[in-house]
Amino acid sequence: MKINKQKPIKEMTNNKKTRKSVKKQQTVTPKVKPKKATATSVIKQEKNKDKTLKLRFLGGVGEIGKNMTAIEYGKDIIIIDAGLTFPGDDMPGVDLVIPDVNYLVQNKNKIRGMVITHGHEDHIGAIPYILKDLNVPIYGTKLTLTLIENKIREHKINDAVLNCVNVGSVIKLGCFSVEFVNVNHSIAGACALSITTPVGVVFHSGDFKIDFTPVNGQTMDLARISDIGSKGVLLLMADSTNIEIEGTTMSESVVKETLDHVFSSNLKRRLIIATFASNVHRLQQILDLAVKYKRKVAFSGRSMINIAESASKIGELAIPNNLIIDIEKIKNYKDEQVVIVSTGTQGEPMSALTRMASGEFNKVTIGVNDTVVISASVIPGNEKMIYGVINNLYKLGAEVIYETLEPIHVSGHACRGELRTLHSLIKPKFFVPVHGEYRHLKKHCDLAKSLGLKFTNTLIAEIGDTIELTSNTMKLGEKFPAGSKFVDGVGTEGVDSFVLRDRIHLSEDGIIVVVVGLEEYSYNVSSVEVINKGISLTDAMISEVKANLANSLKKADLKSVSNQDELNQIVRRSIKKYIFNSTKKNPMILPVVMVV
Repeated sequence: MKINKQKPIKEMTNNKKTRKSVKKQQTVTPKVKPKKATATSVIKQEKNKDKTLKLRFLGGVGEIGKNMTAIEYGKDIIIIDAGLTFPGDDMPGVDLVIPDVNYLVQNKNKIRGMVITHGHEDHIGAIPYILKDLNVPIYGTKLTLTLIENKIREHKINDAVLNCVNVGSVIKLGCFSVEFVNVNHSIAGACALSITTPVGVVFHSGDFKIDFTPVNGQTMDLARISDIGSKGVLLLMADSTNIEIEGTTMSESVVKETLDHVFSSNLKRRLIIATFASNVHRLQQILDLAVKYKRKVAFSGRSMINIAESASKIGELAIPNNLIIDIEKIKNYKDEQVVIVSTGTQGEPMSALTRMASGEFNKVTIGVNDTVVISASVIPGNEKMIYGVINNLYKLGAEVIYETLEPIHVSGHACRGELRTLHSLIKPKFFVPVHGEYRHLKKHCDLAKSLGLKFTNTLIAEIGDTIELTSNTMKLGEKFPAGSKFVDGVGTEGVDSFVLRDRIHLSEDGIIVVVVGLEEYSYNVSSVEVINKGISLTDAMISEVKANLANSLKKADLKSVSNQDELNQIVRRSIKKYIFNSTKKNPMILPVVMVV
């Protein structure tokens, strides 16, 4: 497997001087007797009104995905994550959805940096698009930055500033100090953030779970989290994804046991395992088992190959020599000598597994001697696509193993038991749930209240909300412009609500193009052609459309029509009512009027 050389990334190391500087900022101001108000003190009080800490939510609340939050104090702003989400059925033709960062663009002189919790798409996917307007320094752990670097290279961005931090490092960004705290998740290098601000400490959990037997042996740093909590935390912002699930999340080691059973019980069959490309720990387990059972590994899918190469280069993925073969070489091996590792766990239309299942992948032909393992849970909304893939695999004769049959995947997000542990260790004064739909956020607030937090000390934010914090108060502040931008092709230009409205209109009701020829001097109708797409019209209907149109144009004084738009409106009105009455559809009507 070819691994391209990576340009060096600036390393941010943890040192005693940095920690000392943070401690100095946490000194307690001595009590003094209140002074009598003067004109000068009133002016100072007015200025201090702007010295509240402001949390601005650009994504990741009221939704799963598109995570992005800005923390602002005075003239300083830091950004936490910049993720994307995938379009719904109401967004035809849209490839990706990213946060609208217009507010940040207008205040880019205040931005001191972007800190990234981990390398999943819903936390880093928007970065290449945002960097074109906000070229700010980015801070993250080694794998996180490697994945970001792959993205910005694809977008031909050459001037990005990437700063690599170690777990436990503290960085200074304006008036903020940010400590990266190790947590467990379904990707290596995931961190929580302990942010020291002028009004107190804000602790952002990132995506996490508590795993006492992680694949890489690095457990969540509960001791450090407890230490942070014991010194006082003003605000906790925590992952709400699995708030509806009681208990704790299973360890990743459970999956290894299941995979080992799959390998041992399919000794004479070919194995095809689909998993998230970013789950490097899962990839490592598969590679280790391939060695154990003397199989070669072939990666399938561009993202799978890219991430495996990148993770191997930085030491996050250990690939033994001569283990990897090119996907095109699998025909040279017996079925029991090969395991194919593929993308496509969510039934994505162009993914490797989906194309295998539909018989459109010329490098792999599914047959009766194949066992296909889908090592992932179904993301809500993708059920139809993934079960369609599973059905097609069965039709081709394969055996399929997926989550409802075997414990072949575990979540990377904390359940209620782990969330209780986090709250108990942090002991925050205020709480704002993140990373969840509204029901998740509401239930997480209820959990915080059950643990003793006052009702008035929790808030649920929506995109475009500002939460204002002082050392003693939390309240909703101003609304600011926020929402979504749509990526269509390679850019974000030209796709707005009007474009989506037209696409939905076309997909539901179709289009009728009416081409009208008018004689140059008399303005008599010389010809009418009707072209219909996406709507069924009989020959009789088309004849009636032409007759109605000719009659309307004959009655109209076309010589007095002042512009083309007015002429187009006459054409539309003449047939719109008839079409609706005949078909109960409201197609887009596109007139083309030519004077000849």
